Amino acid sequence: MNWSEQVVLVTGGTGSFGKKFVELMLREYHPHKLIIFSRDELKQHDMRAAGFDHPSLRYFIGDVRDAQRLERALSGVTVVIHAAALKQVPACEYNPFEAIQTNIMGGRNVIDAAINMGVRRILALSTDKAVNPINLYGATKLCAEKMFVQANAYAGAQNTRFSCARYGNVVGSRGSVIPVFLEQRKQGKITVTDPRMTRFWLTLERGVRFVVRCIEQMHGGEIFVPKIPSMKLVEIAEAVAPGCEVEFIGIRPGEKLHEVLVSEDEARNTLELPDMFVIQPAHNWWRKENWQEALPLPDGFRYTSDTNPHWLTPEELHELIDAGSPRPVETPAPQKQRASA
Repeated sequence: MNWSEQVVLVTGGTGSFGKKFVELMLREYHPHKLIIFSRDELKQHDMRAAGFDHPSLRYFIGDVRDAQRLERALSGVTVVIHAAALKQVPACEYNPFEAIQTNIMGGRNVIDAAINMGVRRILALSTDKAVNPINLYGATKLCAEKMFVQANAYAGAQNTRFSCARYGNVVGSRGSVIPVFLEQRKQGKITVTDPRMTRFWLTLERGVRFVVRCIEQMHGGEIFVPKIPSMKLVEIAEAVAPGCEVEFIGIRPGEKLHEVLVSEDEARNTLELPDMFVIQPAHNWWRKENWQEALPLPDGFRYTSDTNPHWLTPEELHELIDAGSPRPVETPAPQKQRASA
């Protein structure tokens, strides 16, 4: 697809993913217009002051809970990345109605507005916690995945297509355990839930590039899963805070010992490519000739953080942390003619 012809909107555009996505779009893809849709005016101001102030950028105040505002924002938009969500597991457990309103009903509003306004491609961000969920956050993201896959049937013959991207923990993002370890290191003591606990890891930039690739290649209905490395939490603690005391505090409510990105049941409808898995929808509108270059998975396959063939070394972890560290925003020089409003 020719990104220079696209009008792109990212919900939750002032978050960690949104800022990195906007940075990459401005630096390499140069869309005709790029809309940052979020509900926090201060974060939008801070983002603009930090260098995100290009003529192709638009800042829209809005909440995915507001269907009318979404429909107005999506006028003329061709591509949507739906990144807005309540993501903190304890906050979702304590405020369940709020999590449902944002993660499920907000997702429905995005779907309805995109169909009504004729958006071409919509990709929703998901999480490993949506697989066999044991907390409310994971349950809401599972519902969102189901809605965005089935939204292709609601679109019907209209040229509007929906897919999802599902991946694991992002190094250095808000809510990541690594910043917590780095802060605890100052006190000489690190708290770890369980010495056996493992997690998937990737950098923010790799996650953004994966999303861009999924948008370019989607047929509509897929859940895309990247192949990413795993590491034990206790090894992460030892790598980022060597010499510190490690205290094991036990698994908290809503946490898993290991994460799953492709379950055994999903694997029956999943195809494998060299660097990712494609979970196909089990619906009659799905065309079986899609992704003919991919290979089916063997019986009993599961993609989990504890059985992952790719494990991070401490050296590789430090490379990921360095790659995920904030850097000055470099955007291209403004073009002579400002994009139309």
